[in-house]
Amino acid sequence: MNALSPLIRPNDYGYFGDYGGPIENNQLQIIMKDIEIAFKEAMEDPEYLAEIDRLRRTYIGRPSPIYHARHLTPEGSAQIYLKREDLNHTGAHKINHCICEVLLAKRMGKKKVLAETGAGQHGVALATACALMDMECEIHMGVVDMEKERPNVSRMKILGCTLVPVSAGAGTLKEAVDSAFGAFMEDPENIFFAIGSVVGPAPYPDMVAVCQSVVGREARAQFLETTGGLPTEIAACVGGGSNAIGLFNGFLDDESVEIVGVEPGGEGLDGNRHAATLALGKPGSIHGFRCYYLQDEAGNPSPVHSIASGLDYPGVGPQHCHLKDIGRVRYEVASDQECLDAFLALSRKEGIIPALESAHAVAYALRRAPEMTPDQSILVNLSGRGDKDIDFALTRLSL
Repeated sequence: MNALSPLIRPNDYGYFGDYGGPIENNQLQIIMKDIEIAFKEAMEDPEYLAEIDRLRRTYIGRPSPIYHARHLTPEGSAQIYLKREDLNHTGAHKINHCICEVLLAKRMGKKKVLAETGAGQHGVALATACALMDMECEIHMGVVDMEKERPNVSRMKILGCTLVPVSAGAGTLKEAVDSAFGAFMEDPENIFFAIGSVVGPAPYPDMVAVCQSVVGREARAQFLETTGGLPTEIAACVGGGSNAIGLFNGFLDDESVEIVGVEPGGEGLDGNRHAATLALGKPGSIHGFRCYYLQDEAGNPSPVHSIASGLDYPGVGPQHCHLKDIGRVRYEVASDQECLDAFLALSRKEGIIPALESAHAVAYALRRAPEMTPDQSILVNLSGRGDKDIDFALTRLSL
């Protein structure tokens, strides 16, 4: 696991610029410090690293390829390429950090692995890794997301995890995080909290980013080998931001490469039927870390919406907040309708059914490519496949 770009390495206190940081609870600071120390030790252990490498090759199926989406590319436009994280075992990038986290939990002698999930991809990946490594697994998921993502709910049950429905509030990802964190607080000595993105208190944003950095490392080498150069732009959807940071890390130090994160514009940026955190959020603290988040006048997290369950979170990873502030990454939005249009376009033109999360980045590429020339290129991180979204998408597409 190569080092991250200096642009997204935290300081000694877990901050990325003004964002991130340690949790305030003194007892949990000790627990989090133990995780940080254990992870740093694991990163220097040849046996741990060799096991990660073996599982990536023989279990996850890495490296995932890049694919030139010639039929999707509009005529006379920039060429669209896809980094095929949808081809990983379990169907998304989430397995990359779940393997690392469950191996770390075993190394630390933990008895249970616990997490939240939105679209269910993190839950499925974590349940898969726990089944592989004979660890007890508990997943908290909002009831609204459970209804939208029934295939992933079924997969988690088959894999043997304990699935906890969360009906409080909006019944989506924020509430699942609240519920999972409450369960973790009951026995933090024996439970490993496996956060599903580059969010939460230190050391989680850095730890997940390190585990996901394989995506950008592979993509950069593959693009050079395939085309002889680097992409003009790269793009990835951003909810919490793990798939995006994974891809971005490989190109952050290449000044010639434009980098774009695509947030859920939902039904429009007026009102609260969106989750455009970096577009409209304000700095503050949520779930034990400092970031931009969507908030009301009292500073409470606002209700959010996205057609993609994995993106309906009011906060965002601290690395993204820092990258926005320093201007290295540009953050755009794609609406629910643009997402559905891109979902159908990629399915019918390339025979690839994307996750609705990933379709936000595809939508951006389809909007952006005609503004560029045919000798330019956009590399999109196709972070997951759309099996989980098929039933829900059919109701929205009226097919």
